[in-house]
Amino acid sequence: MKFREMKYTRPDVAAIKERITRNTERLRGAQTYEEAREVFLEEDRATRHDMTAEVLASIRHSVDTRDTFYDEEMKFWNTASPELQEYTQMWTQAMLENRFRPQFSEEFGDVMFVNAEIELKTFSPEIIPELQKENELVQAYEKLLASAQIPFEGKTYTIAQLAPMKSDPDDARRLAAWKAEGQWFLDNRAELDAQYDELTHLRDTMGRKLGYDGYTQLGYYRMGRNCYTKQDVEKFREAVRRYLVPVADGIYREQAKRLGKTYPMSFADNALMFRSGNPKPCGTADDILAHGRTFYDALSPETSEFFRTMLDWELLDVLSTEGKRGGGYCTGICEYEVPFIFANFNGTQGDVETVTHEAGHAFAYWMNRRRIPMQNIWASMEACEVHSMSMEFFAWPWAEGFFGDDTRKFLYSHLAGALTFIPYGTMVDHFQHIVYEKPDMTPAERHGVWKELMGQYMPWMRLDGEIPVYGDGEGWQRQHHIYSSPFYYIDYCLAQTVALEFWKKIQEDRDQAWKTYMAYTVQGGSRVFTELLAHAGLESPFDEACLRDVCDAAERWLHDFDLTGIS
Repeated sequence: MKFREMKYTRPDVAAIKERITRNTERLRGAQTYEEAREVFLEEDRATRHDMTAEVLASIRHSVDTRDTFYDEEMKFWNTASPELQEYTQMWTQAMLENRFRPQFSEEFGDVMFVNAEIELKTFSPEIIPELQKENELVQAYEKLLASAQIPFEGKTYTIAQLAPMKSDPDDARRLAAWKAEGQWFLDNRAELDAQYDELTHLRDTMGRKLGYDGYTQLGYYRMGRNCYTKQDVEKFREAVRRYLVPVADGIYREQAKRLGKTYPMSFADNALMFRSGNPKPCGTADDILAHGRTFYDALSPETSEFFRTMLDWELLDVLSTEGKRGGGYCTGICEYEVPFIFANFNGTQGDVETVTHEAGHAFAYWMNRRRIPMQNIWASMEACEVHSMSMEFFAWPWAEGFFGDDTRKFLYSHLAGALTFIPYGTMVDHFQHIVYEKPDMTPAERHGVWKELMGQYMPWMRLDGEIPVYGDGEGWQRQHHIYSSPFYYIDYCLAQTVALEFWKKIQEDRDQAWKTYMAYTVQGGSRVFTELLAHAGLESPFDEACLRDVCDAAERWLHDFDLTGIS
């Protein structure tokens, strides 16, 4: 079946509420495990049906935010989802209290109960208005960024379409592109500030209504954090500043030498890895997808079947078009048992990284698509990002087919980029902790916090005001996650650390590394993050030695890598 043939029908919310209520009563009244199990499986199938409708609406809206039909459907879901949460919570409570819980744990694993206990801490009917408003504001933010028409060289560009010019080898053109984008954010600052200010206060209100001292603890629960705490994250931050910031600083100092620039460099200059230009894919979008098929065919029988299905069913939407939401993501269409990949190709190395990154998510979904309950298909957020970031490194032997003459550039910049990303991602998380600890900060104060943190985590960036917004250390409003998914971003950093652990294993024994990857992936969401790692024989990123060791190995590799002939 093709994606376009998948039928969307708006569900009857009242009927869903009635069904959940009925099944909850049946579950509570079950006299045997067999009876309880039958109701459990029935509700799981029904939930997959409901989620499929919501996912189809969301995908089609993100493909074209101007589509009035799906715009209205997202407004419907933004209202309906919080309303339904009250009923799903009722079901969750019945599962937790069920006398057959030991039998359920034995057959389906205990993690669903661990996560259910967390889920109950995230909701009360009292916060439904705030949840609905939150959805509305996030949608408005996404639409605002998707609607961007940035004037540049006599034409207009979306944010995604402008990206290639922001790494152009020509210094003047590259700087002009950064200034153009920065000016758009400056021109829209008032609206962006207002949106975020309202979101911050809404979330603080939700936290306090649920009995928390603000939003932070609620945010951790909403992210499903089930095996580490705010204190663990703080220790990780310290390790990042101790081990990674110096490594990243060294990478950018070498880059400044290659470019003939004074250190620290501007955002525009930091964006150019090599004077001759950043690595670029050597073919069209179709070429990239075709070589992706070659890669996945060769990697394993499982990846071959997976990616061929993705292509045959047209489950990748990768071209950057007018009205399309920015960024990229992977989601699952439960009832059809397939994942879907959304991206914005723009002629940069990110196009290839999307095929490997988002396909890492998609492959994990594929391998676990029939898991019961549905919630156990996906692992927790940080665990999921390990699938994607590690898959990028497994693609290295096929890099030449993606990059041609730019292969060496790509290998160097990919590893360097993985290392330099972690300080940025950790900074995003640190920023959000400060914001939600002090929700009454003014927009100007929030911008000031971001600028101060940049001095700690990204000292290689020159903040001299040359580029609007970015050059003033105020570019955080471009980061979708800060608006839409608070406290998500540290997951990327934890996962990137584990992915670097996979990179290190690949250098030592590629076949064994793939076996470890599969041992990790096939677990789905059946265990918490730290247990998934331990079960597959991997170190935890919260172990300081893990970050130290991968930094040492990667720094040596970059130092020894042959860049002869590459300027």
